[in-house]
Amino acid sequence: MVLGSSNEAKVRVGAARLQGATGHTIDPRDECSVRSFFKQAVELDHLAITAGDWDGPMLVSIHDLDLKQAQELLSVRFWGALAAVKHCCKTIARDGSITLISGMIGHRPRMGVPVMAAVGGAVEHLAAGLAMDLAPIRVNAVNPGYVLTEQLKRLPEAVPQSAVASLPIPRAATPGEAAQAYVYLMLNDYATGQTLSVDGGGLLV
Repeated sequence: MVLGSSNEAKVRVGAARLQGATGHTIDPRDECSVRSFFKQAVELDHLAITAGDWDGPMLVSIHDLDLKQAQELLSVRFWGALAAVKHCCKTIARDGSITLISGMIGHRPRMGVPVMAAVGGAVEHLAAGLAMDLAPIRVNAVNPGYVLTEQLKRLPEAVPQSAVASLPIPRAATPGEAAQAYVYLMLNDYATGQTLSVDGGGLLV
């Protein structure tokens, strides 16, 4: 297993937790960094992308939007993912898989986040297009709801509670529950071009 993150400390911690894992830093905004990462990773069976954009203006209405800043919201989750696919597909196993990450906001848009809704939709359509372009390599996407990541834990406790209160399963997912969606898409040799939601029933309400 090879881990990649723009945060060197996270690479070290992750590699220490997983027996036999190695890790390298990667800047998904820089294609040269992405190219270098996959040269070090050599041959892969599966690629799982979980990186997101947390530094741009995520909660901004179109009335207040700075277009140059808004472009940054696609720099990791969309353009960074596309760069990773471009450079990994040269060496990834022909019976392997690539799994991207979208987001529930693309299915349940709300006021003040039009760009983030568009990013989620763009990633899912990218997965479908790549599934055709890279076949027989399988390409899918995971569409997570609220997941108890480090970023979510930084929010006031009332925010995620109010957001999940109306769900059929009224809580946020654990990282392990979200990870199981990636494992399923890696192991199911007949799943490609799909988006798998792990949202506690968020698409139903």
